[in-house]
Amino acid sequence: MHLVHLLILPSIIMGIIQGATEFIPVSSSGHLIIASHLLRLHHGGHLFIQALDFGTTLALIIYFRHQLKELARQVFIKHDYRLLRNIAITCLPVGMIGFTASRFVEHSAFFASSLVIAISLIIFGIIMVVLERLPRLSDVADGRDLSPGRALIIGMAQCLALVPGVSRSGSTIIASRLCGLKPKQATEYSFLASIPIMLALLAKLVVKNTGFIVHHWQPLLLGNIFAFIVGIVAVRLFLTYLEKHDLRAFGAYRISIAIIIIYLLSTGALPH
Repeated sequence: MHLVHLLILPSIIMGIIQGATEFIPVSSSGHLIIASHLLRLHHGGHLFIQALDFGTTLALIIYFRHQLKELARQVFIKHDYRLLRNIAITCLPVGMIGFTASRFVEHSAFFASSLVIAISLIIFGIIMVVLERLPRLSDVADGRDLSPGRALIIGMAQCLALVPGVSRSGSTIIASRLCGLKPKQATEYSFLASIPIMLALLAKLVVKNTGFIVHHWQPLLLGNIFAFIVGIVAVRLFLTYLEKHDLRAFGAYRISIAIIIIYLLSTGALPH
């Protein structure tokens, strides 16, 4: 199916998947790549997937608007730069590696492989199941209290999300937990640290693919509307869930989805 015909149902489906999976540690890119195969979105599908980040990034900014205002107050009124410093450090590795390797990632068959997605889902699913049993650094209250070294570790973990199936939020939440943050605080820091990266990636997407965005503005708008609405709900539910639970359920889900993907691969329903 060419994207010029992607006007209603497929756009809605992809937008819902993006909104539902972007903020929980199950790999939105993995789910979207599999969905694009099943929906037969062969022409421009990878650009459509990237452009759905507009909706979820806006959802994240609106949901965390009070935290972002507080961050600005800390910096400009209290002259407390700790959280801003840590976010900048966390963004640095993926900014350097992600932007220099983006061309390779976009055009490599490895990074669109269903088998790679399944393997990544399993590996990080197992890590999430056993996460609470792994040794951690001493506890810290929130992102401001992270040392620069711990912020860098979280940033290096974020680079793993270049591999589909890993999950940007999953890799940074796991690293944040191991660096001493509690589940909800780890997730909030992960989300705040993702905003600059997402804005930079979206700016690059617009500059390099203006023609694609203009030509397919209708399906992109429809998909992003649903991504935004579902994303707002998903981030709220996820943070509420983490007040009393850990990531084991998401680890089990990842493993279950990976098994389904492997089965579909074995039947020929999905390409390798």
